[in-house]
Amino acid sequence: MHCNFLKNLKTGGQIVKKLNQLIDNLKIISKPSPNFGIRRDKAYPSIIVLHYTAMESADDALERLCDPEAEVSSHYLIDEKGQIFFLVDEENRAWHAGEGSWGDCEDINSSSIGIELSNSGEAPFSFLLMQSLVFLINKITNRWNIKPNNIIGHSDLAPGRKKDPGRHFDWAWLEFLELASKSVSINFDCDFWRNLEKIGYMLPVLASQKLDVIEAFRARHCQNNYGPLNEKDIFMASGVVKLLKNSI
Repeated sequence: MHCNFLKNLKTGGQIVKKLNQLIDNLKIISKPSPNFGIRRDKAYPSIIVLHYTAMESADDALERLCDPEAEVSSHYLIDEKGQIFFLVDEENRAWHAGEGSWGDCEDINSSSIGIELSNSGEAPFSFLLMQSLVFLINKITNRWNIKPNNIIGHSDLAPGRKKDPGRHFDWAWLEFLELASKSVSINFDCDFWRNLEKIGYMLPVLASQKLDVIEAFRARHCQNNYGPLNEKDIFMASGVVKLLKNSI
């Protein structure tokens, strides 16, 4: 677990409540970005997309996300110290996801809230950042009734094109707090690709695309697994799908 002050708390709900108490007084800094539009087709947020900035500093990322010439943005940015920056109103369409899909959603920007995390992609995410992220996800999911399976990484919706938030991101922490779908393996040999489609991934067509989707799935659910597709991947996909069915 992330920190000693949490060790006596028994459930994810208790931990979220404690974190909320610790962060509620944290001032969220408003840094309005001009890079946004109207959500299309009366869409509303049903997905949260997590990114890493892969920039030298949070200040550099903030500057880019607010630069009209860059034509990119997110709703929020969290720096390494846990400071949350508010860039685009949740009612509006930020420009963070680009081309991709999740489940039957193909216009991710219109149906999502984007959160940029200050991290290089090559190192673990700081505790303070993760603490603020838990606080923020809890607030957003309560406002919009977003389901755990729809809290995803950029790589999940755009395998190959994007790698963030990567294998260093602590999905297990969000899973424990019931803020992301669980990674559970069951010994059941089922159609791996069909299961990935049920989870939300777009089915690949080319062999190279299959490798990209496997990597995206591993970054989310099997971070210590490498090499060709194997039983660990197959059993994990079966377990994730079973839990999704049970949660409906």
